[in-house]
Amino acid sequence: MTNLLKVTNLQKYFPIRSGLLGRVQNHIKAVDRVSFSIQPGETLGLVGESGCGKTTVGRSILRLTEPSGGSVLFQDTELTGLSRRELRKLRPEFQIIFQDPYSSLNPRWVVLDLVGEGLVEHGLVKTSSQKKERVVEVLERVGLSAEILYRYPHEFSGGQRQRLAIARSIILNPSLLVCDEVVSALDVSIQAQIINLLIELRSQLGMAYLFIAHDLAVVKHISHRIAVMYLGQIVELAPSNQLFENPIHPYTKALLAAIPVPNPDQPRQRMILKGEVGNVASGFQGCCFASSCPLVNDTCRIQEPPLVEIGEGHYAKCFLSGEDRR
Repeated sequence: MTNLLKVTNLQKYFPIRSGLLGRVQNHIKAVDRVSFSIQPGETLGLVGESGCGKTTVGRSILRLTEPSGGSVLFQDTELTGLSRRELRKLRPEFQIIFQDPYSSLNPRWVVLDLVGEGLVEHGLVKTSSQKKERVVEVLERVGLSAEILYRYPHEFSGGQRQRLAIARSIILNPSLLVCDEVVSALDVSIQAQIINLLIELRSQLGMAYLFIAHDLAVVKHISHRIAVMYLGQIVELAPSNQLFENPIHPYTKALLAAIPVPNPDQPRQRMILKGEVGNVASGFQGCCFASSCPLVNDTCRIQEPPLVEIGEGHYAKCFLSGEDRR
């Protein structure tokens, strides 16, 4: 099957300036040689702790943040080399839902203008009645009614605002939707509703998702495959069930061990991390996880492990991936 999206060696480095002239002294490697692909209708979960580069990956793919290097191939079109005008023509094909439903909606616009903005910007409707008809259709699809067309964002709850953000994103019928921590700012009960809505929309509209989150339990529910990030690099990539049943990288095991369980007395395998997080500004030698890994050896500190396939569709960036690491 042809890839909808193929990301190869994506990089995003932020310069560190100092001195009177503000010269570049170093770089923060927010995203460092990240590679993955997404099939049509597939959801790839991208997980990791805060600051690991997840959001920067999503924004760099859409060129909301300009990448420093690498390739982003969308439907056989290289996005990194497009001009602003050429990129604008493709914008309806890929959209993003931002994390905060309170700040991502213009407080001065009513729902009709908020949700229908993309239709006007891309010339997809010719009259105001066509715009209104399309907005009402999309609102009903996300569980809202036409009665709210002339209300403002401050009149809604967090869950309703996120539904508005979803409606605004899908009104252009995109092929790819980047979901950037879309439920992290919501109550747990509302999170389940939004996740189920996204699954339903994926089935109805055939969209693919890049689902960015830090909650592995949420990601498991919606994702076909999961990529685990640490310090700007993907350290493990596997089908969702396989990642949970047979985690390979010690960082993945640590994340899984931190998921709360209903029964606190249930025996669990612990992965206790040690040391300090590596410095993405000064750089590090060897494995990016070496300074925190409880199983580190001399090879890990000197050489960087490659991301290798250790099972069908299961990749890990660890020298000991083929050994018993319990």
